[in-house]
Amino acid sequence: MPTPCNVVVLISGSGSNLQALIDSIQAGTIPARISAVICNRADAYGLQRAQAAGIATAVLDHKQFDGREAFDAALIKAIDGYQPQLVVLAGFMRILTPGFVRHYAGRLLNIHPSLLPKYKGLHTHQRALEAGDREHGCSVHFVSEELDGGPLVVQAVVAVEPDDSQNSLAQRVHEQEHVIYPLAVRWFAEGRLHLTAQGAMLDEHLLPSTGHLIRT
Repeated sequence: MPTPCNVVVLISGSGSNLQALIDSIQAGTIPARISAVICNRADAYGLQRAQAAGIATAVLDHKQFDGREAFDAALIKAIDGYQPQLVVLAGFMRILTPGFVRHYAGRLLNIHPSLLPKYKGLHTHQRALEAGDREHGCSVHFVSEELDGGPLVVQAVVAVEPDDSQNSLAQRVHEQEHVIYPLAVRWFAEGRLHLTAQGAMLDEHLLPSTGHLIRT
């Protein structure tokens, strides 16, 4: 048996994407182990999910640090203590410094609730509805120094229904997040997904600018 890919997950909130990863690993779908979950909020429910799964947890409160660089330096030290091959951002609500991103170049994944490059930042579902979009979705991407930038790995496309509210649309997108994030982590853990100078590669083929598209 190959050694499982060693993963550290960063969270800020409820940790539903963390739970999707835990469930997939426990089911044997992903050849990985989560060695630690690190959070910037002590009251985040995702910490309870990690503890219930027997995963080590750590809290680094960003408010206790003198600026973004100091926090990121401490975060790097905490992460590197677990020697991960992959760092997964699962609802980690912090803008990372360029130095942090460079330190984990090629082994830092994020998920975003829109079809990037559309709607970077917050309030993605509201913005998609206000624009009258017929399609919306979510994206997994390698992290670059650009906010919600970086080469796309996989996107799930969800149809926008005429009677959709922000909540109903968000719920359907969220369900797809729990599908595509474990998929992307599995590809990485299996050694099939890499970041190169040309972009994201899957099975030695350069992925298109949209990443691998899944239509629901």
